[in-house]
This record gives sequence, C-alpha cells and structure tokens, in this order.
Amino acid sequence: MNTRVAVAEVLAQVLRGKSLSALLPEYATKVAEKDIGLFKELCFGTLRWYPAIELLLKELMQKPLREKEFEIQGLLASGLYQLIHTRIADHAAINETVAAVTKLNRPWAKGLVNAVLRNFLRQREALDKKLSKNPIYTRAHPQWLLDILFNGWGSKIALQIIDANNQRAPMVLRVNQQKISRADYLEQLNTADIQAQATEHSEQGVLFEAPMDVGALPNFDRGFASVQDEAAQLAASLLELEKAQSVLDACCAPGGKTCHILETQPDLSRVVAVELESRRIQRVEENLARLGLEAELKVADANQLDSWWDNQTFDRILLDAPCSATGVIRRHPDIKLLRKPTDIVKLAELQLQLLRSLWQTLSDGGILLYATCSVLPDENDQVIEKFLAETPDAAVHKIDGSWGIETDYGRQLFPTINGNDGFYYSRLGKKA
Repeated sequence: MNTRVAVAEVLAQVLRGKSLSALLPEYATKVAEKDIGLFKELCFGTLRWYPAIELLLKELMQKPLREKEFEIQGLLASGLYQLIHTRIADHAAINETVAAVTKLNRPWAKGLVNAVLRNFLRQREALDKKLSKNPIYTRAHPQWLLDILFNGWGSKIALQIIDANNQRAPMVLRVNQQKISRADYLEQLNTADIQAQATEHSEQGVLFEAPMDVGALPNFDRGFASVQDEAAQLAASLLELEKAQSVLDACCAPGGKTCHILETQPDLSRVVAVELESRRIQRVEENLARLGLEAELKVADANQLDSWWDNQTFDRILLDAPCSATGVIRRHPDIKLLRKPTDIVKLAELQLQLLRSLWQTLSDGGILLYATCSVLPDENDQVIEKFLAETPDAAVHKIDGSWGIETDYGRQLFPTINGNDGFYYSRLGKKA
C-alpha cells in the first residue's frame, strides 16, 4: 500500500473515533518495510499537531469537506504536517500527497489538495500571523484541555505539560533484575554501540538517546529487558512487596506492571491479573512468556467481583485505573482528537467505583496503590478525596520521593522532555 494512502486511511479512522494504537499494527503490515518509519512519523506527527493543522485547513478551504471525506481530510492534514514539521522537500511533499488522491479513488479532490497545499506555502506567513493569538494554534491542544491544565496547575506547569506533549516520546526500558543488573545491561548496550543511560528515578530504568527496534537490543528476546516508561516503573517499589504475599493487578494490560511485580519479588504466593478485553490479555500472556514469568490471568470486569473473585483477599492491590491518558499524549497523540470533556466525568465515576469494588478484596493491613497516567486532578486527588470521605477504614500512606510533586493524597508526575511520562500515584492502607 502507498505510504500516504495508508496514512490517510489511518487518520480517517481516527477522525471517525478509532484508536491509533489499535490501527497501527494492521496498517504497518500493509506498508513496505522500508517505509514503516515514514508511515509512523506521518501518523504520529499529524495527530500531534492536528489541533493547529485543523485551524489552518479551515482558513485555506472555502467550505469544509463532506463528513464522509475523512480520507481527504487526513491527506490534507498529513500534507500540511510534511510542509511544516518535516525535512521533506516542499515539492516532494506536495507531489506525493496529490498522487495519493488518485490511489484513494477521489479524482475530484486532486485539484483541491494541490491548491490547498500550494496556497499554504504562499500564505504561510500571513496565516501564522492571523492565528498567532489563538492558543489552540500555538499550543496544538484542544481548548477544553488547555483550560483544565491552566486552571488546575497554573501557567508554569501547564506549559511544561504542553511542551512535553508536543515532543516525540523517549524510549525507555526496564531491566529485568532477576536476569541482569542495570549496570551490566548498560555495559551490554555500550558494547553494542547503543547510546543509553540510567533513568533518574527508577532503579531498573534505561533511557535511550534515540528510539530503536527492540529486535536489535542485546538479549531482549531472552527477557533481559522490557519497554516501559520510567513513571510506570515506580509502581512496583511503591507496593512494598514482601515474600509470600498475594497480589492483584487490576486492569493489567499490557502487563508491564504485572511482570515488574514478579521481577521485583519472585517469591509471592499468588499474583492475579485482571483485564476486561480478551484481545488485550493476549499481550499480557506474550510479555509473561518472553520473561519466563507466571500469573493467574482473568478476563473479566474488575468491578464485577462475582465474575472473577474467589473471596481470597489480597495483601497488595495495584489499580492502574482506566483514565484520560493525558499524561501520555506524546505516546498517543490521537487523545487530542478522541478525548472529550464529558469523558473525564465518566472516567472519574468509573475510577471511584473500581476503588469501592476492589477495596472489598483487600486484606486488613493491606495496601492498595491507585495509579493513573493522567495529569488531571479530577481523576486523581479528587477521586481519592471522595473515596476517603466514604471509606472509614482507608488511610493515605505518604509517598516519599524525589520525583514529581506532593499532592494532598499522593504524588503527581508531569511529562518531561526526554524524561518520564505523566503519572499519578496514591497509596492507601486498610486499617486492621
């Protein structure tokens, strides 16, 4: 499949409401191997800057496209992305994008795409000046999200989050401490002439100078390391795992934290991992198998205790709750398009209900670690505040750390350029 056609089709489906991460594996197989890098760059980059690109398209087009023409919308957007943010020569970007119109069986749009892209080059400076006072254009985020970030955190932190969101995400590994030390693995990378360094906060983390194919990493296939952001790596240590404990990982896919729990404390009595979707549990199985680890996997709704819980309580629970994922926008830029303000209210309700349900499965004296990859207080401290108000046997266990900032009920990490993703943790103890 032509690379730009594939990009247009992926973007069209995102515009229709589908997730980028669900689309990429399928389309990556349709594109020539040599073009996969370009394909991913155009998909991620166009979505990363789409709020600003959309405003440009409105200025450049006399009337909007019909709703069913999302493929042309995607093609135009990717064309502008190439002209603004890549080193692809202007003439090559325009010619290849226009050529893709024919391959999409939209001959009527050939002149339109050509005119829009060439008009942009002619009007670029004037358009930039006209839109320069629009925060959606200058910051490439939807207005509702900008409002929440500035109101919730103030200008300094909000701008830090926005700047990080608009960058490419760094590649980070978690070294499997059961097989090799981080120092020794860094030495293996150095021997292979791969530039990487130890992460600042995680004792098992390795930060790469540039992303690369895991297949080229030393002993990756033997389970020496796994891809996992530094912020997510903090969960295992916060659980304070001890031998013979029983542990629940609720909402476990893709299984990175489940595996890290088992690597951190291999002598646990039981590890149960629950995931709602069967297709996602396959990822967990694959990760466990590569690392040579075992856990009890259950395909179930964690809220519906009758469907999976055997009434045996857990000493430790990790609730990595479904959330807005606003802390990982740079890894999932389609969030800028797909997420809506009404989603936040629904997600907060779900998060509170999960806490209520799972609290019943926690042993007296046990610890529940609540985690989200969100930077929105509505999903973090505010959820914990509501839960504590209605749960007399729950108490906050303070998290000491040099990372993030302390909040009323936990610690909040913000995404940083060439550093960790955005993440929130709150550690709750059940009174004996």
